[in-house]
Amino acid sequence: MAEGHQFDPTILREYDIRGIVPDTLAPADVNVIGRVFGSIMLERGFKTAAVGYDGRLSSPQLEAALVEGLSSAGVDVTRVGRGPTPMLYFSQATLPTDAGLMITGSHNPPDYNGIKIVLDGKPFFADDIRVLGERARRGAVAAGDGTVTERAVISDYVARILSDYEPGAGAPPKVAWDAGNGAAGEALQMLCAGLPGSHILLNEVIDGTFPAHHPDPTVESNLDQLKQAVAENGCDLGIAFDGDGDRIGVIDGQGRVLWGDQLMVVLAAEVLADEPGATIIADVKSSRVFFDEITRMGGKPLMWKTGHSHIKNKMAEVGSPLAGEMSAHIFFKHRYYGYDDALYVAVRLISAVNRSGMSLDAIYDRLPVMVNTPELRFDCAEDRKFKVIEDVQARLRDTDGVRVHDIDGVRVENDDGWWLLRASNTQAVLVARCESDTTEGLERLKNQLRAALTESGIEPPDLD
Repeated sequence: MAEGHQFDPTILREYDIRGIVPDTLAPADVNVIGRVFGSIMLERGFKTAAVGYDGRLSSPQLEAALVEGLSSAGVDVTRVGRGPTPMLYFSQATLPTDAGLMITGSHNPPDYNGIKIVLDGKPFFADDIRVLGERARRGAVAAGDGTVTERAVISDYVARILSDYEPGAGAPPKVAWDAGNGAAGEALQMLCAGLPGSHILLNEVIDGTFPAHHPDPTVESNLDQLKQAVAENGCDLGIAFDGDGDRIGVIDGQGRVLWGDQLMVVLAAEVLADEPGATIIADVKSSRVFFDEITRMGGKPLMWKTGHSHIKNKMAEVGSPLAGEMSAHIFFKHRYYGYDDALYVAVRLISAVNRSGMSLDAIYDRLPVMVNTPELRFDCAEDRKFKVIEDVQARLRDTDGVRVHDIDGVRVENDDGWWLLRASNTQAVLVARCESDTTEGLERLKNQLRAALTESGIEPPDLD
């Protein structure tokens, strides 16, 4: 590889590596990624890596190419097999390995795939990925003869999750589950076999074509099948997973969705009872309800950047036991390892609800009611999107009657509530959201957002 290798520029993302197979991401690319990453590992004094893969049709071939690339650089590789991304994180945290690499397309369409990387317990992202691309272009790689072994960890992984189930005084719940034909399917079957209560499984067979629906539980239409199962079977709640099992979707017994920030409030109650005054983190897209409720429960809410890698790093920095995003990546350091694991979150949620003495419906009814827009995503050129954010920040910084958060885009708070405008780190789009406690307040916030976009020469999207 001395002549170097040029990747398609679209695959090196902020948080991971992702492309369309084989158009922009082919086995040859993945082999080079393994070889270059292995070289970086060895230079930093690391020697061992765990590798896993999800249920996509292209994943076995890409996994083999990655393993060959790593071992040809001199890295000793442990192949942990097919399963959800958090199973790979579990492997990296519990086996004697320095790095973890997961072949996964996450919640993307079937023809996508990619790689999520952890090194020395920390996300490998942003500048790390850019450096990897540059080294590949230069052909700067090591040569070696690493070993390759296989070790199935799925049983240990599920057993570890089950060990944190804590029953309450009430009857075990009746739960409907939708694995979306994603990589969590096999682990989910094993998990439900070990949980008390009654369990109805949907789409638990792993199928990389995702025949039932797209595996993204943050899009409410993808929860229709789960809602129907909850209603028809009289379930207490329903739980869904994305394509690689690191994001969760939850509905109560009435089919109402609990979004990521609402789930954080429910989950934080027991965490704060155990660790009073702890810092609980949520991303900038999260509701004011999260920040108010964490404060009410005696915790310290912290707003941080969107992106699972940013959240993980901030958790480690401030010693937070719990963090999450609106996208329903939820991270437990309390009694766990600090990574985003939707199956683990599901077990903690069931435990928390059962031990509360209330149904999830009743817990939902106690949450403050807000009115908001959905997350709005609209096109903006890659070379323009960050400049728009800078312009809006500059105009609002000295405006009376508003508080501006600029840790990730611009979040503007006033008496009506708040609105957010940020640039996506992975796509040529801007992302917006507004929230108020009144319909009239929400309209005023939407008008403020429209005005800010218009002043920056951007046609406002439909905010309704």
